[in-house]
Amino acid sequence: EPGTAGTFNFQRLYEISKVVTKNLNRVIDRNFYPVEEARNSNMRHRPIGIGVQGLADAFCLMRFSFESDEARQLNKDIFETIYFAAVEASCEVAERDGPYETYEGSPMSKGQMQFDLWGVTPSDRWDWAGLRAKVAQHGVRNSLLLAPMPTASTAQILGNNEATEPFTSNMYNRRVLAGEFTIVNKYLLRDLVERGLWTPEVRNQIIADGGSVQNVATLPQELKDLYKTVWEVKQRKIIDMAADRGAYICQSQSMNLHVAEPSVRVLSSIHFFCWRQGLKTGMYYLRTRPRADAIQFTVDQASLQKTRAASGEVNNDENSRAAANVVEEEEEPCLSCGA
Repeated sequence: EPGTAGTFNFQRLYEISKVVTKNLNRVIDRNFYPVEEARNSNMRHRPIGIGVQGLADAFCLMRFSFESDEARQLNKDIFETIYFAAVEASCEVAERDGPYETYEGSPMSKGQMQFDLWGVTPSDRWDWAGLRAKVAQHGVRNSLLLAPMPTASTAQILGNNEATEPFTSNMYNRRVLAGEFTIVNKYLLRDLVERGLWTPEVRNQIIADGGSVQNVATLPQELKDLYKTVWEVKQRKIIDMAADRGAYICQSQSMNLHVAEPSVRVLSSIHFFCWRQGLKTGMYYLRTRPRADAIQFTVDQASLQKTRAASGEVNNDENSRAAANVVEEEEEPCLSCGA
């Protein structure tokens, strides 16, 4: 129901993850390989890459702000479930077809799962002892299982937010061949309509602030926390969550960081923090703010000044530059991995 917290169906996630694992094994078997070397490598090691999209959507539906302890725990629980299901499904395929060719000598063949290599103890949600016994008997069919990738294209198609990222903006323009139209965060829109807060003044304020709701005086703090954009979420929190799920990721993961005004000092701190947290890769893309804002033709400036004056907001250059105009959807940077 709108405005109420949902529940997460881990059993359904477990079932879907097993189906995906078995289907990807069929892809390896039936795939077209442009060169024989690629075919030989895939048949010997049988790596697959399972990823996610819409983590921010799940947090919104659960009513967890991205920086909350509840969101951090859900993030861990989701990837623990996917990893358990993927290992179990891979073991079931190995029971029928045998383990992958280079299985012997791998950490898994020695009883070491991914979280063991991180020194992490999983929860009691799943029967890890039983799974270890099955793997010891039958092995696994795949050398690698999880690889959370950028999902810009498919996330657009399916109406989800990209990969494990917070929302870039709560309102942005999308340009296609047919023209240009404005996209609003559907969860925010639902909450505002339900509370009777979706007014021209609020819409104008969000556009002027580049998709941020932090300066909308009529919004309760609960909604401001829930709909923080990636520019307003502490990047340390994003790195912490990447490290938490990293214990269940046997390949690596795509993690973008957003720093409005990067410097050598800031980037050095970020890279060393990622390294200390045990991340295999520091970051995928570093996003920065533009030096200048586009002219805000779509903003009713008179109405905006009136709203700001009523709320006591100071209209200074720093605030204006920190919040760019409606965020333009970025061109897909990598078609091979931006599925």
